[in-house]
Amino acid sequence: MTILTRRTLLAGASAGLLAGCDSVANNPLGRKLLLSDEKLHQPLQRLLIGRTARAPEYRRDQLSPIFRINGNRKPDTPAYQALLDGQFADWRLRIDGLVERPLALTLAQLRAVPAQTQITRHDCVEGWSAVGEWHGPRLALLLDAARLRTQAKYIVFHCMDRFADTPYYESIDLVDALHPQTILAWGMNGKALSVGHGAPVRLRVERQLGYKQAKFIERVEAVASLDGIGGGRGGYWEDVADYEWYAGI
Repeated sequence: MTILTRRTLLAGASAGLLAGCDSVANNPLGRKLLLSDEKLHQPLQRLLIGRTARAPEYRRDQLSPIFRINGNRKPDTPAYQALLDGQFADWRLRIDGLVERPLALTLAQLRAVPAQTQITRHDCVEGWSAVGEWHGPRLALLLDAARLRTQAKYIVFHCMDRFADTPYYESIDLVDALHPQTILAWGMNGKALSVGHGAPVRLRVERQLGYKQAKFIERVEAVASLDGIGGGRGGYWEDVADYEWYAGI
């Protein structure tokens, strides 16, 4: 049996409908195909595919020769430029919120956490896909170290880049946060993450669309509800462009 997913739609004819993120936001058919009713899609996908099912992984010889940059190319703030000039020596990854042991990790400390490498396909709502190799620790390891409180239901990612003067933010639930392929990547294709691809750290939640893969992360917050995050839908594009919060593919 073939299961029709947003991943197969992106790989097929639906890709031709989309010219960019703004096109999706303004294209009712595109939204219907790619950003369909999450109240139906999320439980159905997890029922059919499984909560721990893995996204396909690829060989190194299948890496895309060009991996386009999604989202912002670089945070346009003096604070980020100062961090970049200092090779992120002063950057800290804060892990806080509903945790018993808040953390503030340097990039060196994050790189010292046991990491994994995975080669996966990035599917963007702009209609393109690319295969890349990502390297970094499982998010679950970091959340375990911070000791999530039982009230925590979602993980929010606060970023250093901005859209219309609003810092980018995204969120996932604990099913995806604790998934074995969900990592905070500090490396790509055998090198340190480039600025365009989200340096110093970006999220890879491989079973979801590209807009969920938050870049330029500076804070990971555990919360009980998404009501107080941005406009209450859990993510920047969800709030401003009517994207669905659950972007599973």
